[in-house]
Amino acid sequence: MLLLRIIGILTVIAIGSGIVAWIFTGDKTYLKLAFRIAKGALLFALALLVLMAAERLIIL
Repeated sequence: MLLLRIIGILTVIAIGSGIVAWIFTGDKTYLKLAFRIAKGALLFALALLVLMAAERLIIL
């Protein structure tokens, strides 16, 4: 669980950095990167939740 928290914190920092870089430079590349990171993190979280639900169903 500690690893997941570290990954979550790094994800938030990366998304925030991309948004701040976009605000200062106006370059859409940073915003696209932040969106791709957010999308990847969301897919990872959904996959993790599915695996956790499957584990609960297998135990029952």
